[in-house]
Amino acid sequence: MLNLERLRTLDALARHGSVSGAAEGLHITTSAVSQQMSKLEREVGQQLLAKNGRGVRLTDAGRLLAEHAARILSQVELAQADLEAQRGQVAGELRVAAFPTAARGLFPAALAALRAEHPALRLRSCELEPENGVAGVVRGDLDLAVVLDWYNKPMPLPDGLVKAPILDDPADVAMPVGHRYADRAEVDLADFAEDEWITWGQGEFCHEWLMFTLRSKGIEPIVGHRAAETHTQLGLVAAGLGVCVVPLLGRHPMPPGVVTVPLKQRVRRHVYVVWRADADRRPSIRAAVAALRAAGERVAATPGPTPAS
Repeated sequence: MLNLERLRTLDALARHGSVSGAAEGLHITTSAVSQQMSKLEREVGQQLLAKNGRGVRLTDAGRLLAEHAARILSQVELAQADLEAQRGQVAGELRVAAFPTAARGLFPAALAALRAEHPALRLRSCELEPENGVAGVVRGDLDLAVVLDWYNKPMPLPDGLVKAPILDDPADVAMPVGHRYADRAEVDLADFAEDEWITWGQGEFCHEWLMFTLRSKGIEPIVGHRAAETHTQLGLVAAGLGVCVVPLLGRHPMPPGVVTVPLKQRVRRHVYVVWRADADRRPSIRAAVAALRAAGERVAATPGPTPAS
């Protein structure tokens, strides 16, 4: 009889591609991964791993068993979801992630509401960029991830995932109070062709969106500074070091010395939550989605900031 936990270890190795990645995904030590694999090899009587430089690779037998393991684990998760749905109880552990501004703007309210309403539910949260959040859900490291795309740059989702909208997040341009456009009712991104941009890190989804959008308008952006956190970007704006696109989610409180002006294009991010289809019936998933959507409704109803002085 094949051991389920050892199949889970093999599945993690196949998905992560390394012992260290599997250990991190399973929250165990690399030594424990190696021990589980040694026991699984003895159970099946075949070599499942082979050395590959400093790492390891799956043998043909390892790949074959890993394919079966993925299907078995999916069926186990489906069975657990059905049992949880039959009990109707919101309990157990729920692992959730969100990109930084959603973690700041949605998680405090949503997770606190879940804890108050469902004390038997154990919550584990972390910050991850959208692509990493999606990958974590696909791998099974996460149960839910709050992710985003932009009105003109959708993010494709892998098969087997379900999503629900949280909110449409409007974005303005933030600039110093002394900026030449600070008193305008609205602006166009093309107005800032000569300004330095304060943007996100190289390769991040939001940075790539901004570069794509500006270049589609015939503008080669001048990037002066990069910062992952909205509040860091706004601090640089307040110091007169450039302008940035600032969505509503996670924006407050605004630092003094910064003005936000709406864009004519009504630029918006689409914020949504994703989870695996085979976990769709879990009451804990449904409760978490409802709590996130309620938190999103509160954010959407928040009045815009008045110009800072």
